Amino acid sequence: MGAEATLRFTVDGRERSVATDPDRTLLDVLREDLGLRGTKYGCGEGQCGACSVLVDGRRMNACRTTVAKVEGRSIVTVEGLAKGEELHPVQRAFLEIGAYQCGFCTAGMIVAAVALLDVNPAPSDEEIVAGMDRNLCRCCSHPKIVKAVRRAAELAGGGAR
Repeated sequence: MGAEATLRFTVDGRERSVATDPDRTLLDVLREDLGLRGTKYGCGEGQCGACSVLVDGRRMNACRTTVAKVEGRSIVTVEGLAKGEELHPVQRAFLEIGAYQCGFCTAGMIVAAVALLDVNPAPSDEEIVAGMDRNLCRCCSHPKIVKAVRRAAELAGGGAR
C-alpha cells in the first residue's frame, strides 16, 4: 500500500474528501468509506459491469479505477440517480418491466443504461444490446433488460426505435 493522501471529488452531487491510499479502487472507497453499497463487486476485472458508475458522465468500472483517477471529478452512483423520492426514468423502467431476477447486476445495468441513453436517447434494440454489452446478467434477464431500456427511453421522452 502507498502513502495516504486526502482526495476530493463529488459523489452524487456532494463534495467528498477521503484520506486513503490513492491506489485503492473507487469501488472500495465508495462501499467501505462512503457507505454507498449499490455499486457491486462482481468479477474485479472490469468484465461484468456490476461496478458501473458514471465519472464525468462516462460509464466506468469502479473495480478497475483507482480513487486517484477520480480526484476532482464528478461521480454518480446508482444511489445518486433518483431526485429525492422520484426515481430516474431508467430505475422506474427496470421496476415496471421487472428487468431483474437476483438483482445483483441491476445497479450496474441501470447505470450503464443511463450512460447509453445520455448519448443515444432513442436507441434501436440492436444499439441497446451493443450499449449494454459490457454488463453481464448471469440470470439471463437480458431480454427484459432490453425492454426496460426501451421503456426508459420512452419515459425520458426519447422513445427507442
